[in-house]
Amino acid sequence: MTLRRYALLAVALLVFLAACGSQPEPETAAEPQTPVEQATEAPAETPATEPPAAEEPVAAVIPPPAPAPAPAPKAAPAPPKKAAPAGPPVVVMQTNKGMIRIELFPDKAPKTVANFLAYVDDKFYDGTIYHRVMPDFMIQGGGFTPDMAEKNTRAPVQNESQGGESNVRGTISMARTQDPHSATGQFFINHANNRMLDFGARGANQWGYAVFGRVIEGMEVVDAIAATPTGNNGPYQNVPVENIVIESIRRAN
Repeated sequence: MTLRRYALLAVALLVFLAACGSQPEPETAAEPQTPVEQATEAPAETPATEPPAAEEPVAAVIPPPAPAPAPAPKAAPAPPKKAAPAGPPVVVMQTNKGMIRIELFPDKAPKTVANFLAYVDDKFYDGTIYHRVMPDFMIQGGGFTPDMAEKNTRAPVQNESQGGESNVRGTISMARTQDPHSATGQFFINHANNRMLDFGARGANQWGYAVFGRVIEGMEVVDAIAATPTGNNGPYQNVPVENIVIESIRRAN
């Protein structure tokens, strides 16, 4: 009985509790919210960020200036032009009888003139004599010293008697032996017109004596030398009794 009673009491209690929980609670009127009070979600605060650190300015890389172009090399100055000799070459022959000025003919006898000037430049003729003198024919010199010693010479030069100049009074020619190409240093000055010494004068294509210049001043000295008394000296004939010395021959231009 006791257990049944307790069970009935428990059921009654449960029913009572269930009835109490099902009754709705009275609603209360909600107060209207004014617009000011309307709940608005506050904007999310963005976290304060530190301003980006100012970038340090990067020094501009300035390329080194391009090297200035090398100045164009200056053209080497032209060597000064040597003044061309005025006219044909001239030499001055100083003798103990006076001065003789001679103009040379390189256009007519180029090898002969070059040969003669080589002796002049070597001062070969200084102190030589006119060792053969024949008036109204020629005066010959340039190869012997006053004691009649013959000087050593260069090789012979080719005969240029075909150059067209004639052996007339006042011209200078090369002395030689019977060999037409044997002339070396000796020369003669024509004291008269001696055309029989020209190329072809003794027959067609017969070699003569090469004319390579002419006296342009001092012909009176040539006349004085031609008038000098002569005689024999050992094997040599027509040798002046008094030495006629060629003191020097020099270029004048």
